[in-house]
Amino acid sequence: MVDAVRGFAIIAGAWVRSALSYRTSFVIGTLVQLVITFLDFAAIIIMFGHIEAFGGFSISQIALLYAMSGFALGAADMLVGNAEALGRRIRDGSFDQMLIRPVPALAQVAADRFALRRIGRIAQSGVVLTWAISAAPIDWSVARVVVLAGAMACGAVIFCAVFVMGGAFQVFAGDAAEVANAFTYGGNTLTQYPLTIYPSELVKGVTFIVPIAFVNWYPGLFVLGMDDPFGLPGWLQFASPVAAVAFVVVAAAFWRTAIRHYRSTGS
Repeated sequence: MVDAVRGFAIIAGAWVRSALSYRTSFVIGTLVQLVITFLDFAAIIIMFGHIEAFGGFSISQIALLYAMSGFALGAADMLVGNAEALGRRIRDGSFDQMLIRPVPALAQVAADRFALRRIGRIAQSGVVLTWAISAAPIDWSVARVVVLAGAMACGAVIFCAVFVMGGAFQVFAGDAAEVANAFTYGGNTLTQYPLTIYPSELVKGVTFIVPIAFVNWYPGLFVLGMDDPFGLPGWLQFASPVAAVAFVVVAAAFWRTAIRHYRSTGS
């Protein structure tokens, strides 16, 4: 683990220094991503120009869910999002080079072409979160602050695990970046809105199979002081750390299995 963190820091640091050597380009790229990600929330604002509630939630309550999910995806995307490009490395044979270097392959895959400009998504989510916690009718307490902070950290870990599993899947599929995107960026889009607009079967799927509901839905219900509309146990609102640890274990096992079964490009 120490070697992995050190290797990631060295490789990512090199890419950051490279990006910052062209400061104007870096600033423009960061601002562009911030603006593009804001368009998602702009669609919500436009929608609420015609309605007062969506799925039983007001715009400020949805903004809280949106910001929690956006922050988690943004942090995970910056840290391990490059795992989605593993299929390309498998095709061109460059993944073989990573496997013989004295640095864990996952650390190299995650840090490869590390893009600090992705912080734009995190910054945008922070702006929306700041507005949401001031506008939403929340009865703040120490417990709610702890749950909110913990959920954002655990949400990032959950999305990191999804990225890793998506990368590992490409070892077997050859290249399936779009399949992986369906669970990462698709999962973010799904959790931007209240789960009350989806069938209960889907809610159970994102709770017990791919636990992205723990990114923002269950802790968000506790922070907002709302009961679970699906009648699921109340303790799920505090289970984000458990879901994150369990999913990381699954993702790590899947990654190790993929590496053991990797057979190179055959070229």
